[in-house]
Amino acid sequence: MATQRIVSNEKTYLDNDGKEPSKPSDITPAVPSHVIWKLLSFTFAMFTLPLGTYFFTKAFVFRGNSTYAGALAAIMANVVLIGYVVVAMKEDQSERMEEEEKKKKSL
Repeated sequence: MATQRIVSNEKTYLDNDGKEPSKPSDITPAVPSHVIWKLLSFTFAMFTLPLGTYFFTKAFVFRGNSTYAGALAAIMANVVLIGYVVVAMKEDQSERMEEEEKKKKSL
């Protein structure tokens, strides 16, 4: 069986001391921070708004009727979900428009 020779000026994996010239590290997150904040805020709203609506309306508005309070809490959860979808679509459209502007400027 033949083996490949190592050229004398090349270092093997074991001989490599790891002291190569360092490149500047890229510490930017894969997802922009404003997207993370939007997701966290909608997550918080999705947790607190329906629960708060349920307990508030059950105690003060519907006077103990949990059916109506639960229905209103479900509606509020859908409102938060629709709001998230609308914000995400607007953000996608704004990114697309920025790319088109860059293309127009480069021409």
